[in-house]
Amino acid sequence: MSEEILKSIGVILLLGIGAQWLAWRLRLPSILLLLIAGVVGGPVFGWVKPDELLGPLLMPFVSVSVALILFEGGLTLKLSEWRAVGTVVRNLVTLGAMVSWVGTTMAAHWLLGWSWQLATLLGAILVVTGPTVIMPLLRQVQPSRNLSSALKWEGILIDPIGALLALLVFEAIAASSLADVPGDAIRSFGLTMLVGLVLGGLGAALLTFAFSRYFVPDHLQNPVALTLVVGLFVASNLIQHESGLLTATVMGVLLANQKAVDMHPVLHFKENLRVLLISLLFILLAARIEPGELRSLSFAGLFLLLATLVLVVRPLSVLAATWGSKFAWRERWFLAGLAPRGVVAAAVASIFALRLAENGMERAGELVSVTFFVIIGTVTVYGLGAGPFARWLKVSQPNPQGALVVGANPIGRAVAKALRDEGFAVLVVDTNREHLAAVRMQGGSTYYGSILSELAMEEIDFTGLGRLLAMTPSNEVNFLASVRFRSVFGSSEVYQLAGLAASDNKRHRVSRDLRGRCLFGDGLTGELLEERIHQGATVKKTKLSKEFTFEKFRERYGDHAVPLFTVSEKRQVQFATRDKPLSPQAGQTLVSLVDAGWPPEK
Repeated sequence: MSEEILKSIGVILLLGIGAQWLAWRLRLPSILLLLIAGVVGGPVFGWVKPDELLGPLLMPFVSVSVALILFEGGLTLKLSEWRAVGTVVRNLVTLGAMVSWVGTTMAAHWLLGWSWQLATLLGAILVVTGPTVIMPLLRQVQPSRNLSSALKWEGILIDPIGALLALLVFEAIAASSLADVPGDAIRSFGLTMLVGLVLGGLGAALLTFAFSRYFVPDHLQNPVALTLVVGLFVASNLIQHESGLLTATVMGVLLANQKAVDMHPVLHFKENLRVLLISLLFILLAARIEPGELRSLSFAGLFLLLATLVLVVRPLSVLAATWGSKFAWRERWFLAGLAPRGVVAAAVASIFALRLAENGMERAGELVSVTFFVIIGTVTVYGLGAGPFARWLKVSQPNPQGALVVGANPIGRAVAKALRDEGFAVLVVDTNREHLAAVRMQGGSTYYGSILSELAMEEIDFTGLGRLLAMTPSNEVNFLASVRFRSVFGSSEVYQLAGLAASDNKRHRVSRDLRGRCLFGDGLTGELLEERIHQGATVKKTKLSKEFTFEKFRERYGDHAVPLFTVSEKRQVQFATRDKPLSPQAGQTLVSLVDAGWPPEK
């Protein structure tokens, strides 16, 4: 028996992380591949049997995992974003949620032939979208900043609201007297809000106090934060059913916006934990799908329900929520075209379907299967269609090739201008106003302030920016900027000028985890490159061909040219680095720094 359990755990981890990796390689939505992997591992081959593996622990594990995911999501929500999109988000999670609830209820009743009670519960469950599906899609699509902020806020806030709404509907269905329903609903709503806000605020205050007074050592901060979130989630649910998700969300939002302690280490840990939990949850829940429960339903009705949700209900809810807002119509259409359902819908449906079945409600078992059909359908439609739709609307750059250039010194300005001349987005950051003025004289965009400041991370618009180039004269600033923005761009797209990072002396060379990739090559420090610019070196673009290859370029310019980066025919940028020198090919444009007077006139 123990060997079977070990085998199941190994298969779940392999399927989950394997699907995540394959999705990254194929540039597909990870949630879609996770669902496919779960169905393959469960109903198709029978490798994963969640109910046998975890038994009564399955639903508690799902609930705690969702709470941790919402807590991590709350840690990413900044009030500075709310100022720009708060009105729209508020409308989406109130008026928009109401439209979605009513529309889904009517569609389920008429298209599936369900009772009004069961259809109303499904409508409440499918109000949610959730960070488990929204965040991976946003990472893939890369929409504009306002759209990304609005969808992120909606996805995180709507989960506890949807769970609360489903609870109220369930209690109304289970009530012995309809006369008691309004009063019970008001009491449940008020108690849930009170418990969630009080315990969430208490948890954030307690954690802030303990960390700011150094009562918790660094190596225990993540375990303590994790334990406190789980403890308050459990306590909240014991006081009031389904209030734990609100507690976890409120605690995360409050911690993200306090100024007393740095929560980045906790956030980094929770981000890694979130990937693992999402992988496990979708494999486990998708493996529980019972295809037989769908056979009693009309497939035409199921597909019409999915089409109604995508083409009618979501657009109407967004139209109601954005009426009179400053969002452009392109942005509104994109909001209307992205509402995938995720693990919270699956978990809530599983919990309430079991309770309804115990109460003897007919067709209650279909609730889970229909919910999963909607999850798979919406993830497929939005996952495959969101990218092309966003590009058609011109509200995204899914693979941004622009750069955030730190340092408006001569070499930073030269590289920034070369990228900008190729048509890529560039933002130059510096604390020297005169240097920034020189950038603006060239037609460039600038940000005045320290790249390490808290405001920089909040105020910089990363639209179109896919990499960091740390090019200041200070090695220390370059190191710190590289570390800070690794979580934004990924370690493969964080670069810095050569300095101590490239030293061959092990006593001087900075640890790999504290630096970015070394730009341009050995010995090409910022001082050396700036000296060449002062001596008249200029940036030159060269279109390579089969006749004029990179080898011939080298023969003509020799060491008097420093290759900076290449631009492929597909508009992909590759920088020269110490670990991966350039190998320019025919058809690419080579951008290099060429000394004055080269090639010499014959």
